[in-house]
Amino acid sequence: MFKLRELPFCAKSNAVVSEETCSFHHGKHHNTYVVNLNKLQSESEFKDASLFEMLQKAKGGLFNNAAQVYNHDFYWDCIAKKSEMSEELKKALEENFKDFKSEFLNAATTLFGAGWCWLVYNPKNKNLEIIQTSNAATPVTDNKIPLLVVDVWEHAYYLDTQNARPAYLDKFYENINWEFVSKAYEWALKEELESVKFYINEVHPEVNQKCCGCSC
Repeated sequence: MFKLRELPFCAKSNAVVSEETCSFHHGKHHNTYVVNLNKLQSESEFKDASLFEMLQKAKGGLFNNAAQVYNHDFYWDCIAKKSEMSEELKKALEENFKDFKSEFLNAATTLFGAGWCWLVYNPKNKNLEIIQTSNAATPVTDNKIPLLVVDVWEHAYYLDTQNARPAYLDKFYENINWEFVSKAYEWALKEELESVKFYINEVHPEVNQKCCGCSC
């Protein structure tokens, strides 16, 4: 069974979101997706499937909850701390975008309704791309590799900035965990989609633990 991951930062001192937001966003919203995923998976043809398989093949409620577990897992790492990007990533952003910051923030600001804004690596054309996904949709379904994500569902920021999404996004961008993003890019170049599987296994090792055969 999947477990709610612990936050990779102290909720009392995070620079992007408040402790109150973490309590609701992580403790209630994210946790509910985990609970629902376990229930729906146990009743489906995917009862023995990995989270990666469900992101690629599941439909309906099972997909929505699986994707929201993954999307939130990844989001927390992107805001875990403020850090610097690698020279390799910096060069790639300069080669792929005229002004990455303004393009990313514009895409996140203008996404209608609930969803996510991503920086991804597309292994087909070897390019970096900024994409929007609505509701629970995730780039992994389209074989694109997430490097950075910002959650623009209202529950991600409403307790802190009310309806001022741009204020939340400015704070997000100024405190990105570029070290994490850089490592995601490094592994995407090396392993492509396998890097997504590696990430999932690191966050949810309990799913891969096999029974030892004891009577516990």
